[in-house]
Amino acid sequence: MSATLARLRAASGQVGVLLALATVGLLAACWQRAPLAWPAADTARLAAAAAIVAAFVAFCLLLAWRRRRLAPVVISATGADAVLVAYASQTGTAEDLALRTWRTLDAAGCAARLVAFDALDADVLRMSRRALFVVSTYGEGDAPDMAAGFVRRLLAQSLPLPDLHYGLLALGDSEYANFCGFGRRLDVWLRQQGAQALFDCIEVDNVDPGTLRHWQHQVGVIAGSTDAPDWSAPRYARWRLVDRRLLNPGSLGGPCYRLRLQAPSGEAPAWQAGDVAEIGPRHGADAVAALLAHCDIDAERRDADGERIADVLARRQWPERWPEPGIDVDAWLAALPPLAHREYSIASIPADGAVELLVRQWRRADDSLGLGSGWLTAHAAIGGDVDLRLRRNRQFHAPDLAAPLILVGNGTGIAGLRALLKERAATGTARNWLLFGERQRERDFFFADEIEAWQRDGLLERVDLAFSRDQAERVYVQQRLREAAGTVREWVAAGACIYVCGSLQGMAPDVDHELRAALGAGAVDALIDAGRYRRDVY
Repeated sequence: MSATLARLRAASGQVGVLLALATVGLLAACWQRAPLAWPAADTARLAAAAAIVAAFVAFCLLLAWRRRRLAPVVISATGADAVLVAYASQTGTAEDLALRTWRTLDAAGCAARLVAFDALDADVLRMSRRALFVVSTYGEGDAPDMAAGFVRRLLAQSLPLPDLHYGLLALGDSEYANFCGFGRRLDVWLRQQGAQALFDCIEVDNVDPGTLRHWQHQVGVIAGSTDAPDWSAPRYARWRLVDRRLLNPGSLGGPCYRLRLQAPSGEAPAWQAGDVAEIGPRHGADAVAALLAHCDIDAERRDADGERIADVLARRQWPERWPEPGIDVDAWLAALPPLAHREYSIASIPADGAVELLVRQWRRADDSLGLGSGWLTAHAAIGGDVDLRLRRNRQFHAPDLAAPLILVGNGTGIAGLRALLKERAATGTARNWLLFGERQRERDFFFADEIEAWQRDGLLERVDLAFSRDQAERVYVQQRLREAAGTVREWVAAGACIYVCGSLQGMAPDVDHELRAALGAGAVDALIDAGRYRRDVY
């Protein structure tokens, strides 16, 4: 309906312009007193006239191209199951990122549709179950022009959206005081309507590539595949894998490994608790050898840059059907995109002398190892190189030291929480509360010695554990939170911040539900607005 109205407004505007031009022409004819004289059409006049006509035609073509490029709706799927990708763009950047988002979902077989904000109405929002918003901010916190109608029609009114789960990418420039102003305003409005955030709003300063890769990773999680090529490849450094240890042998869950990686010689990289390691995975050596043998390619052959073909192939995406012998190897390699990066919460602080990760080994349906976890937990050699880039994750940095801290997580999410606790321990900051869940205490209580020591030393004021398989009735960390609702209210009243790290599916939304039940939806939204409730979920 809004698109039809937009077309009617545009048509009426064009008619108005034509009438205005006709009026001007008639007035000019009335004012003309002397007889019209037509000068001879010499070459210069003809050239000038042709140039004016050509410029006018080019201008019309530009308007037509822009109108098609900014078409308000591009629909590839309909129905509540399709992921809505909605964008508000002023200069085209948000539109381009939304289109990439839609393509990532579509390529993974996830039904999705792309909608511009000037065609976004209440009906579209109400019928959507999952939505991804990509919005820019214009000037000092204003909405882009294409979202002005949305702001007038919807942002000032109530529109219950209890079934909507959403993610939000907010583009901005930190040079402005109201950084990501429209994105933040949209986030607040969505939460006020009862919509549930899949993860914390991702704010991008000046189209930072690392932050955009994080958005792409979250989109991949929603699509069910994180294998799509990176929109912008990370600039990795070669770190050395110095240790790898299985922490939960015999667990009912997947094997979890603690890894230690040291920076390149002579470098002293800095990071904070809450930051992320971007890993460049590789295919295992046996798989590479099998592909080379199938294609009859010498493993020691070098590419145009002098690198071994085997090493190049290890970092590239392979086609489902392997090529036959006799291919043009250099051309084939050039067409293979790099493997997509993987993200892991850093479990250590710089004082530990190494980046530590907690990685759960994952297997596909055919029992083969997943690419990222397989590389880190099985294929990468101790003492060998691992491509790694540190990514700043400001949204999950520790709060002010004076603030009490409630930490909630499950599984490998303990990695990010451990780094926050280590940072607090280094400054002697107490008033910390940990709630952690896994399967079996005997096998899956990761970093138990450290946690128990922090309890004895007073760093951890309280620890609540939930091991789901240690009793007949399944118990999860969100239930521990419900049982302690009164204490949660006391801590929050005392200024506590709440940090959640772990599963995007199951744990994170259930924890959010329990917090809203204990504190009230308005109080939880106020915590988010104040930066006191933060989530790093995957």
